[in-house]
Amino acid sequence: MKVNIGVSARHVHVTKEDVKELFGEGYELTKKVDLSQPGQFACEEQVTLKGPKGIFERVRILGPERSKTQVEVSKTDTFKLGINPPVRNSGDLDDAVEITIIGPKGEITRNAAIIAARHLHIDPITASKLNLTNDDFVKVRVGGEKPGLLEHVYVRVSDKFVYEVHLDTDDANAFLIKQGDEAELIIDKEL
Repeated sequence: MKVNIGVSARHVHVTKEDVKELFGEGYELTKKVDLSQPGQFACEEQVTLKGPKGIFERVRILGPERSKTQVEVSKTDTFKLGINPPVRNSGDLDDAVEITIIGPKGEITRNAAIIAARHLHIDPITASKLNLTNDDFVKVRVGGEKPGLLEHVYVRVSDKFVYEVHLDTDDANAFLIKQGDEAELIIDKEL
């Protein structure tokens, strides 16, 4: 079965409290553009990420606000920042590493940095048709100039999701994948 690919660059999710710390009292995030998943959007606001060895400026905040602040970076990004975050599913901040987020009105330091696990967003109807459940793992085969197989793709089922695989920039670059490319979903459930 075919599936579209979404590619995620480094970005930040923030809590309402941390928006206040970074941008000032009463500040509201401003939607720049909707993302492929319903209700998710890129914000006009950008911040600086600071690690022990370096910084990244102009890092986009994604909305809406969340219950925990989370920073998603690629493994390549970690070398410049000087951090060693774990690979985790979005929202799982167990062992997330410390990073400083700098806004125009202040800065915060949180154990919030992770490398996002590759994952499949899927709605319950499509998941049922494919005999998939939340927390399954599948494979994705990509074609093109550098074809290959991406294993250990985490399945996330929700009625708020649109059917799409999400990869970080390291995975995308390794296979010469760009936003919106198509791949083949392989339902060979992994452990």
